[in-house]
Amino acid sequence: MKASYFKYVLEFKRPSGTSRGVLLDKETFILEISDNEKKGMGECAIFRGLSFDDRPDYEEKLKWLCENIHQSPEFLKEELKDFPSIWFGYEQAVQNLKFGENLYFPSEFTEGKSAITINGLIWMGDVGYMEEQIQDKLDKGFHCIKLKIGVDWKSEHVILQKLREKFSKDQLELRVDANGGFSKEEAVTVLQQLADLHIHSIEQPIKAGNWSDMAELCSITPTPIALDEELIGITDHEEKKRLLETVKPQYIILKPALIGGFEGSDEWIALAEEQSIGWWITSALESNIGLNAIAQYTFTKKSPMPQGLGTGALFENNFESSLDLRNELLWFKI
Repeated sequence: MKASYFKYVLEFKRPSGTSRGVLLDKETFILEISDNEKKGMGECAIFRGLSFDDRPDYEEKLKWLCENIHQSPEFLKEELKDFPSIWFGYEQAVQNLKFGENLYFPSEFTEGKSAITINGLIWMGDVGYMEEQIQDKLDKGFHCIKLKIGVDWKSEHVILQKLREKFSKDQLELRVDANGGFSKEEAVTVLQQLADLHIHSIEQPIKAGNWSDMAELCSITPTPIALDEELIGITDHEEKKRLLETVKPQYIILKPALIGGFEGSDEWIALAEEQSIGWWITSALESNIGLNAIAQYTFTKKSPMPQGLGTGALFENNFESSLDLRNELLWFKI
């Protein structure tokens, strides 16, 4: 078995705003493995500034993987435990090597018989830009919209109020993602304001790592709280269990590239379900290669909730897509 990789920089069609700043491009790495005539491709989808494995020796570890690709999966997993996005790329490449073409997890989804319902994502910006995005999603038939908040809450709150005046909670599910943008004190007020508007949930209201504060918020919140960045960097099974038992969130958000790939996601899901904690899966600005693999994996998990999967449409120079978005349904092209 042989392996190689190459770096690829995805360029946003339009600068995309989050509470951590404006994104202009997204660096990623494509891993290719071959065994005789067969080939497999995966994406090591590092997220600079957010990934646990955003470190100077990242490419060095990728080279190491290529040199040691013949080693057992168990050995590689242990060696790559601090590099979740590289392990994720390896998992994808192995699955693709096994099934060929653009397949990772064959199912009714990849046969074109079933689709995945996704939420529409609204990026931060001025009020006009956010309202423009929202109208576009509503025109396309989305029944679940997620808004990035936490930069200008006063304006963001007004937008949410306007939406609720037009659409009831039964007509439109609204989720918000603060990316840790509020202090604990601010969050208490915001959580009540969100509850008044029947918001489905808020992702990461305060910065990750403050377990006691987050636990307190989760215990008193009138709006369900979902942990997102909080999961990043926790690789030990018992530590994962301790986080969920301590904080007791209403939901967790799974980004495979950031939490140890498919195996890491499976582990979080099992732990969450043991404690009756809800979950859904979200992409993290992968190219169409990683997005395709995540979508196929997501379908196999059979979650009834709208999932947070991208469509690849944010980038100017994306790879050819295996996915087709029709209204709010993500289909596999056959």
